[in-house]
Amino acid sequence: MRPSPVPAAAGVYGWHFEQPPHADLAAGRLLYVGIAPRYMENRTSTQNLRKRVRYHYRGNAAGSTLRLTLGCLLGLELRRVGRGKRMTLGKVGEAVLSQWMADNARRCWIEQDEPWALEAQLISQLDLPLNLDQNRHNAFHNRLKELRAQARKRARELPINA
Repeated sequence: MRPSPVPAAAGVYGWHFEQPPHADLAAGRLLYVGIAPRYMENRTSTQNLRKRVRYHYRGNAAGSTLRLTLGCLLGLELRRVGRGKRMTLGKVGEAVLSQWMADNARRCWIEQDEPWALEAQLISQLDLPLNLDQNRHNAFHNRLKELRAQARKRARELPINA
């Protein structure tokens, strides 16, 4: 594995894209923020910035809401896999998305001990159209939610990918 400039620390990360994933979005500006670790009521996840950013680049749509969103916006087909509960873009779709991200995605980050507080502040104050959680006020929210719902509905109608 190549060395990563992203630190193995807690913080907030952001994504912007050279080419937008959808015609209604602007190129070259911040479109999404995420955090690592994630705070949950009874525990904090074990993720850090490096692990989370790497997963967004190399993981799949079942484990990355950013990959799911980008795949839906780029028109990649969501499919059920395994026993049929998980949904990914399939081997080919995930590879297409990974290449698109390698060509277009840019990320930034800031180390932060309790990133969930900063995340909420950023989502409330910035125009981050690819964030759904805490972001109902965003003009793109309903469109993105509908695109993702349509992709999931279609995936449920298709046979499970082996």
